Amino acid sequence: MAGPKSGGLLLGGTLDPEFHSNQHDASTVRRRRFAVILLMCFFCLFWIVPTEMLYSFSWLPISSSSSPSATTTTTTGSAPPDGNRDDNPPVFSWLDILPARSLEWRPCYSPLHDCARLDVPMDWQNPSEEKRVILAVIRLRATNLTHHRGPVFFNPGGPGGSGIWALLDHGKDLQAIVGRDHDLVAFDPRGVGSSVPRIECWKHAQERAAWELQDIGAVDSHPGVIYDAYARAQLVSRVCETNEDLGGEEGILAHSSTAYHARDMLEILEQMGEQRLKYWGFSYGTVLGGTFAAMYPDKVERMVNDGNVDYQEWYTGEYFNFLRDTDKVMQSFYRFCHLAGPLRCAFYAPTPLLIESRLDSLLEAIRLSPVPIMTIPFSAESSPVPQLVTYTSAKRMLSTALYQPALRFPRVAEVLAGLEARNATAYRLYVSQDETRSSSSLCLAETVPPSEPLPVPLEGTADAFPAIMCSDALPTRLSPAEFEGYALKLQDISRAAGSVQVGFRLSCVGRVVRPKWRFEGRRRKNEKVKTRFPILFVNNVADNVTPLVSAEKNSRMFEDSAVLVQEGYGHTSLAAGSRCTAEKVRRYFQEGKVPGVGERMCGGEVPWGVTEEVEIEEDDGRDDEVERAVARLRKRMRAGGKFN
Repeated sequence: MAGPKSGGLLLGGTLDPEFHSNQHDASTVRRRRFAVILLMCFFCLFWIVPTEMLYSFSWLPISSSSSPSATTTTTTGSAPPDGNRDDNPPVFSWLDILPARSLEWRPCYSPLHDCARLDVPMDWQNPSEEKRVILAVIRLRATNLTHHRGPVFFNPGGPGGSGIWALLDHGKDLQAIVGRDHDLVAFDPRGVGSSVPRIECWKHAQERAAWELQDIGAVDSHPGVIYDAYARAQLVSRVCETNEDLGGEEGILAHSSTAYHARDMLEILEQMGEQRLKYWGFSYGTVLGGTFAAMYPDKVERMVNDGNVDYQEWYTGEYFNFLRDTDKVMQSFYRFCHLAGPLRCAFYAPTPLLIESRLDSLLEAIRLSPVPIMTIPFSAESSPVPQLVTYTSAKRMLSTALYQPALRFPRVAEVLAGLEARNATAYRLYVSQDETRSSSSLCLAETVPPSEPLPVPLEGTADAFPAIMCSDALPTRLSPAEFEGYALKLQDISRAAGSVQVGFRLSCVGRVVRPKWRFEGRRRKNEKVKTRFPILFVNNVADNVTPLVSAEKNSRMFEDSAVLVQEGYGHTSLAAGSRCTAEKVRRYFQEGKVPGVGERMCGGEVPWGVTEEVEIEEDDGRDDEVERAVARLRKRMRAGGKFN
């Protein structure tokens, strides 16, 4: 299947003349480009299916906008909000810092933040002077220096999540939990954000937006859609791997597996003068943490892995187990809506089963007859533009809500009740509130060369997600028919999200470039890794993309490790955060206290604030600062895949 040349913009079957034709004059080029930009702005501001729902698969959990992946592209993200930052941050540019082979900190963003650019080999196994990677590193300094405990590293997830963005966005709240006597350290992994070279498959921001305009529906929306999705995945993989800026088999794509990230983290640690790692990883960050622990077990001083990806499944690329608890989260919507009652839950029915049947009927009705909606006109002179709430947009909305049920389910119930009445007003408000920040920035999208750090930290880098994930996994060689079989199995595992989350494995279709270095796990199947200090695995009782069974399975790989279970729903403990969980994490970092057998269950926030008869341990020692931090993190945790 022939795709567009790496520099070309494919629209309506023709290539943008700015790149591929000399037959038109400059004014024609400008008019066409302006038309494309207007089209993109219309799409991002008013399109009824927001970008978050086009990419509702990811292992990356927090966002100020609570939107899943609209902001993962390097040209369409949002800068961190002011909640964890000074009101008047100093002007700072990563270009003002010269890369060095040692950590040379300089002030950035606020009086408590330091930044550095660390020059490391692109290929750790065969270092050269020519092929290098520049890592963007940030530190939030401890404020309690009476007994300084050194740094805690953290990774927000992804893969492709920006540590810089995350630390600026919610670092102070995480630091409140681990202790103000710790520095908090994060970095943009190679290929991500302000680390260079950055993994950008498209040469221009406008090309990316035009490609996303062509998005197809959920694979169960219409017969044969899976074949379109397969062909689309093949094409974007080809575009990415033939982009000469990424260097093909000798460039960043071949040097972006998690093994490289783990080695990079070790280098940062040692450059700080530290011999052992303290670490808190979320979602995909648990893969980075577990990989580091397996590669360098003697370097682990503390490690919390929160929202656990199945290590074995991640490194084989099978991706079945990750949806094991998804329908449990969906079932909690029916149960808690029923417990909340008709005055609090807009989609109430006399039993949870009737609520489920009501939703099934609504989705089928929308499949057969999408709900119309009139968007806001461009100006006083123009008319509203009609759009449709389709089966796909409704399914994606539900799938993203599963990431943070406590915050989202009450609003989703109102949206569903409106759609049932053929009124999409609540839907429009729901998605527009999520997308206000990221959508406006998309209209101002600029192209930043992959060799330059981003001028403003963004939540993540979309193209790094498949590059890293597919580098870790075994090659995907399924035919279209075989992939259809996989998609059907995934839908059997999860009725709620299987047809949407098929995108995980789909993004590896057509990938040819293989990593130069890939972590291959333990040498013997039943061999346990003995780390210097036991790992603490944390998981909700039902997580829509990282089920509890993954935490239990991962724990069995590491000697003396423990699993702390939070009686909550959604992705990572932050989605249903509780003071009990936060205090246990704090004591683990502060005192080295691993929860005992009778201390491994905590409560969690649930939708509508209703409670059930569940025996859980509540922490006796109240810390108001920790409790406030937990509440803020719970509200900020994003739905749909980013901090999925």
